[in-house]
Order: sequence, then C-alpha cells, then structure tokens
Amino acid sequence: MPLSEDEQRILQQIEQNFYENDPEFAREVGETTLYRHAWRNIKWALFGVVVGVGVLVTALSVHYLFAFVGFLIVFACTVVIERNSVKLGRAGLAQVTGNMRSTNMRDAVGGIGSKLKRNKPSDDS
Repeated sequence: MPLSEDEQRILQQIEQNFYENDPEFAREVGETTLYRHAWRNIKWALFGVVVGVGVLVTALSVHYLFAFVGFLIVFACTVVIERNSVKLGRAGLAQVTGNMRSTNMRDAVGGIGSKLKRNKPSDDS
C-alpha cells in the first residue's frame, strides 16, 4: 500500500532532521551494510578463536576445567563465524573481498609504490 502525500512529507521531514542533527551517524548508517556487519563479526570471532586456543593450550598445564573454558570460547566463536558466513553468503563475500581488493589493497600497495618512485634518487648526480 503506497504512502499518502501527508505520510511522505512527514517521512521526508524526519529524514531531513536526521541528516541535520547527526550527520556522522547518518553517514555511518548509509555506508554500513549487512555484509560489512557480518564480515566485522567474523573478524572479531577469528580473533576470539585465536584467544580461545591460547587459553586452551595455556590452561592445559593448570587444570582441565580451565582448558574446557578455552574450548568453549573456541566453540562459541566458531558458531559465530558459521552464522555470519551464512548471512554473508557468496554474493556478500564477493562484495566484501572485491571492495577490499579495489580500495584497501590498491591504496596500501599503490601508495607505497608511488612513494618509492617519488623518493627514488635520480641517476643524474
């Protein structure tokens, strides 16, 4: 069911106030997608897996119940990774990795290459 003209006008006023009152939050909401959110959760869960394995290995020398806590951390983080990878799917993974390849890697590698070219001593001296 389409919105009436009154409802559309009210909605536009709310949107305009939103952008005027908190432009930083509006920009962040506009840029964040489900794919980015899922990828961020996967990265944190991978960090949790590494921490959990560290706790597991370290706690094995102390007591097996402490090691079990490390196992639970690893297990919980693995479940988070699995759930978010399902949300991400193939299309989301392609989008996230495509964005990473086109922006971050190009900026990192391209920026270094251009700096090296600019700072390279000339053979004229």
